[in-house]
Amino acid sequence: MKLSYLEEKIHAADPSAPLGTSNNPSNRVLTVANAVTVCRIALTLVFLWLFVTGADRVLCLVIYAVAALTDFVDGQIARRTQTVSWFGKLLDPAVDRFLLFTGVLGLCIVGDLPVWVPVVLIGRDIVLAVGMAVVRRYRRRPVDVLYIGKVATALLLAGFSWLLLDMPVLPGFGLVDVPWLPLLNGQAACPAILVVYSGTVCSLITGVLYVVEGLQIRSEALEGDRTS
Repeated sequence: MKLSYLEEKIHAADPSAPLGTSNNPSNRVLTVANAVTVCRIALTLVFLWLFVTGADRVLCLVIYAVAALTDFVDGQIARRTQTVSWFGKLLDPAVDRFLLFTGVLGLCIVGDLPVWVPVVLIGRDIVLAVGMAVVRRYRRRPVDVLYIGKVATALLLAGFSWLLLDMPVLPGFGLVDVPWLPLLNGQAACPAILVVYSGTVCSLITGVLYVVEGLQIRSEALEGDRTS
């Protein structure tokens, strides 16, 4: 019978390791670390409400930064108090994506970010999620993280955070005559948008490389089946 993702993770745990460590997470839900993770969700929602209602941008950025920093805090608490849990390991990355999505959504609502950017990024994530599910049929070990993917994430987070401040605002360069490339066209915008463009391009390149590697893994697995 096919195991779920969580069941596979539990079976992969090291029972000889102390319970509550990274190698042997517990099944507890009510932990301080998980409470901090839930607080990150609350702070993210507060940020979104204040941002779209026109509150001070510096205040919004501070709240967003505090929410982002709790990602480090909950991990440290879990490891130092030996309360690492399966619930936290699943919830934490989901909340990280929620934090990033909320920042992007807020920027789109106030008109500082072209809608095509999140559409491209979300579409890429969907394609890769489907691809990962397919690759797992041929190889249990996940595809290694690419360095350019880390660069893309860093650029996007930096660009989105800078856009939250929306300063300085520069006149459009007039290099292109399309409405969906602010600053590169004649529309004034914060130069942070250029960082976002760079991150989006790196993200797309990463996606293509992952797809190519996934196809190679599938091809090698099928070739191995034929020779055996």
